[in-house]
Amino acid sequence: MKILISLLMTITIIFASDATIEVIKKADSLPSIAVEDSSIGINKEFKIKFFKSLVADLNVISLFNVDRNYRTPKYDANEVSYENKDSDYVVRYKIIKKDNGELNIKLKMFNKDKIVFNKNYKIKQSKIYMFVAHAIAYDINKFMGEAPIGWIKRKVIFSRIISPKKSELVIADYTLSYQHTIVKGGFNIFPKWATKAQDSFYYTSLDERKPTLKYINIKTGQSKIIKSSDGMMICSDVSDDGKKLLLTMAPTGQPDIYIYDVNTKKTLKLTNYGGIDVNAQFMGKNKIAFVSNRLGNPNIFSKKIGSNSVEQMVYYGKSNAACSTFDEYIVYKSRESSNAFAKNTFNLHLISTQTDFIRRLTAVGINEFPRFSVNGDAIIFIKNYKAQSSIGIIRLNHNKNYLFPLKYGKVQSMDW
Repeated sequence: MKILISLLMTITIIFASDATIEVIKKADSLPSIAVEDSSIGINKEFKIKFFKSLVADLNVISLFNVDRNYRTPKYDANEVSYENKDSDYVVRYKIIKKDNGELNIKLKMFNKDKIVFNKNYKIKQSKIYMFVAHAIAYDINKFMGEAPIGWIKRKVIFSRIISPKKSELVIADYTLSYQHTIVKGGFNIFPKWATKAQDSFYYTSLDERKPTLKYINIKTGQSKIIKSSDGMMICSDVSDDGKKLLLTMAPTGQPDIYIYDVNTKKTLKLTNYGGIDVNAQFMGKNKIAFVSNRLGNPNIFSKKIGSNSVEQMVYYGKSNAACSTFDEYIVYKSRESSNAFAKNTFNLHLISTQTDFIRRLTAVGINEFPRFSVNGDAIIFIKNYKAQSSIGIIRLNHNKNYLFPLKYGKVQSMDW
């Protein structure tokens, strides 16, 4: 019963790739920014962690050339450090630890010794310091007048393979600095956020008699079984309102796409093809994109819900799979060589359904499982290199890629 889902997982996780940061566009013309730490009485190791986290976030927002040197002036000094006098912007912060363990962060940003932005932040637990760094980067991006980057404050949920047929589900920030294992034991894969608020999620359990879709509410601890199916059971997408699920099931041995109504618990079959139809994604309310082998090799197709007609979406690539959608755009994984059994390069590509636009997003290695951010300006993806997995971020409007390595295990799948 688990042959089909095992085959899909094999396609997803067995390949390896180069785990180096790929920067496609040079940023010599960007304004410079430096970071200064004015904290007193804070553990040195923690101070360095926070500094590095903020520097990393400022780098990822892709608006500045970021100075990585660590400097420690007094917070109330009217001028920036001498070493930073030529920087266009300087961010200075002071971490204050209270007796109850709460941390307050005072922050101000200089532009040529003039304070142009300031704000205070609070966190109850120091272990989630990276989310303050993300919030600071978000606010600086907003101050600079750029498009919103709400994704930087969102959580990632992923399945980490730790041994054969053993995995754990982990909630993390996008840099993997924070990680909390939410489900331990057994073989649990393909997690998917159930709501935009990220307060609950679905996942596939392979520990039952049949592959089973389960649901967990993080806030209440509620857990329940949604649906089971022979062969395959995966939730590949959730509608914006959280009321509809796109499922891949194979009750008779052949995988097809189904839509599941969360309220009525009714399931409707959307495809009825003799081959393989998997990994459906919503394209608005009445249309889906999905992966099918209708042309012999996996490729990306679309169809209107309720219609029998199917449209081919991608005409480039020898084997196209693992798609994600945002408005009229589709990002997908494509095999770049012709030998299906040799070591291959898999790159991510972006297409527009309104034009002939196509753009390759990665250059080398095995890049897979892309997911658009909530506002579509960034893509998260998986990259594996030998025994190490990394989470990658692609800033579409800035032509930059960033990688964040996982310390142990392999990322099987994820959602953002």
